[in-house]
Amino acid sequence: MIFRQLFDQDTWTYTYLIADPNTKEAVLVDSVIEQVERDYKLINELGLTLKYCLETHVHADHITGAGKLRELTGCETIVPAKAQVACADRHIQHGEVLKVGEIEIQAIATPGHTDSHMAYLVNGDRVLTGDALFIRGCGRTDFQSGDAGTLYDSVTENLFTLPDGTLVYPAHDYRGHSVSTIAEEEQWNPRFVGRTRDQFIEFMNGLNLPDPKKIMEAVPANEQCGNVLVTS
Repeated sequence: MIFRQLFDQDTWTYTYLIADPNTKEAVLVDSVIEQVERDYKLINELGLTLKYCLETHVHADHITGAGKLRELTGCETIVPAKAQVACADRHIQHGEVLKVGEIEIQAIATPGHTDSHMAYLVNGDRVLTGDALFIRGCGRTDFQSGDAGTLYDSVTENLFTLPDGTLVYPAHDYRGHSVSTIAEEEQWNPRFVGRTRDQFIEFMNGLNLPDPKKIMEAVPANEQCGNVLVTS
């Protein structure tokens, strides 16, 4: 399997390129519009055919490159079930398995950061956790229909129940981490360790974080597959 973790410094976002080395089919997860040229160049250098652009959720901190990459490559854009993205080619359901060559990518519903969020288990040994679970942290729950109790349930029931050795690849990292494991996060993630569900809700509701700097443009643009709205 070809597996690449790509980074956008401005938004601290990880984009993942996954491809079958035999069929050359590829999927790009959580692309960033400012990095489309980089990603398109890499795809061509590796001789890959981009089959899908896949999103973990409707992002508030960056604009997706999915629409632009669809124009360049003819790929399908796929978003989680219930995400309000009418321009997407299709929505993926919990439990659905996406095939990229011989690689299997299973969607795992993990709402809470937003009300329509998916994590993706890749070939059973690594999970792309989006904003549901970070390395020693988690995504916020105070906008886009977020819900702290729902996020607690998603992480403890749908992610922490994966095998201990499952590799954890988040959508963002702000401390320089690139990969963890389920066992590590169960033992060391300060958002969850030693907290009951009610204590987690109280903690998350008290964070009082500033809005992401791109939230006003990112959310409406991502509901249009990354096409920036032009106003007069």
